[in-house]
Amino acid sequence: MKHLTTLKELEINEITEILDRAGDFKKGEQKTYANTVFANLFFEPSTRTQNSFIMAEKKLGIQDINLNPKVSAIQKGETLYDTVKTFEALGVNGIVIRATEEKYYEELVGKVKIPIMNGGDGAGDHPTQSLLDLMTIREEFGKLEGLRVLILGDIRFSRVAKTNIEVMRRLGMEVFVCAPEPLRDPAYDYIDCDNAFGKVDVVMLLRVQHERHEHRMNMSQEEYLEKWGLNKVRYEEMQDHAIIMHPAPFNRGWEIDTDLVESPKSRIFRQMENGVHIRMAVIERALDRS
Repeated sequence: MKHLTTLKELEINEITEILDRAGDFKKGEQKTYANTVFANLFFEPSTRTQNSFIMAEKKLGIQDINLNPKVSAIQKGETLYDTVKTFEALGVNGIVIRATEEKYYEELVGKVKIPIMNGGDGAGDHPTQSLLDLMTIREEFGKLEGLRVLILGDIRFSRVAKTNIEVMRRLGMEVFVCAPEPLRDPAYDYIDCDNAFGKVDVVMLLRVQHERHEHRMNMSQEEYLEKWGLNKVRYEEMQDHAIIMHPAPFNRGWEIDTDLVESPKSRIFRQMENGVHIRMAVIERALDRS
């Protein structure tokens, strides 16, 4: 059963295979799965992840069912496990889940007979986001090993940061982490941001997750952008070949100056494009090897 719950479970060669297949799909390779249905269960708001999974499913000829938690039996107390078992009983061939609970998948793996793809679990993991980030970086530089990446911003609440730091270091990339004190995860060492922008190949910004802060961050928008975001001064310090990335949604004027979102160095919308191809590759892996 080829679930995709966390990249920690994948060997380097498996990650490379997914990136390669995503590249094939981006080049126009087509594949169709007849009589196949996927269910998408998103218990947190999502624009990119949910809809790129839906787009990936449609490109593969897969029919999709999209659960609206607000009008489902979850409102009556039904558990995630029972919801998933219900879709399994209905005959779906795979399921994509985003949930607020970290490692929600541990109660499902080994108990369900359909592949589970993790669309994000709380502040835990976001495997397909990291894969599309790796794809975007590899497209740009032709390699991953040896590249230097600055991950900047809300580390504490970012599943993207945690997933990327782990997998990038495993792939031989040098990762630097920078964040204001209230938004730090004690698992990592932190550097001074000011001297980092001219020394890295990738500047990866993170959304300020205001909804999770509970008033931990006493900082104005202008102060955050100056000290912890990518402003125009820092943009000019970046190396000529360096690129900007952001998992989105982005808070314009907080973590990135609004004029830089679509600047020549920005690859933010290319990340979104690559997300469809990565998710096609992940779905193929799940269906062909189940």
